[in-house]
Amino acid sequence: MIDILSALPMPLILAAVGGILLFSKRDRFESFLAGARQGLGTAVNLLPTLCALIVGVAMLNASGAIEWLANLFSPIASAIGVPAELLPLLFTRPFSGSASTASFVELLERVGADSFAGLCASVIFATSDTMVYIISVYFSSVGIKHSRAAFPIAGAVMLFCIFFSCFLCRMWFF
Repeated sequence: MIDILSALPMPLILAAVGGILLFSKRDRFESFLAGARQGLGTAVNLLPTLCALIVGVAMLNASGAIEWLANLFSPIASAIGVPAELLPLLFTRPFSGSASTASFVELLERVGADSFAGLCASVIFATSDTMVYIISVYFSSVGIKHSRAAFPIAGAVMLFCIFFSCFLCRMWFF
């Protein structure tokens, strides 16, 4: 019964929208086409930003810089209470969702989901997003060219969230 009820909303929404378009006195289809044209223009304007981000993240992963940075910062991370195993995830999360997902899955396979690092990674992964991607794509989609304050503030919030996530995991689970 639940399977049937969960499958109904989408067809009902599509039928309702179709009925509104069909029986409306105003030209709703023309409004739809105008919105689609505007959306296509926005997508074309975002394409260079997306290409630059994808190429940059691919180059960063292929160069081995993530592993080098993780080895470099592991003593500092351990000293401040952040598991060193999280560093590849923490370095990729601000830039790429797919690269951070791969780091997350690899971390869980290596240390386990019930380990301290696995729990911290789960909380961080579930409560954070790709900072550079969001700022660059969203700001460029609305035409904002100067995002000076957004990057440092988003970086500070992300650092706070990392430490707070590890603190909460230590307090609740260990």
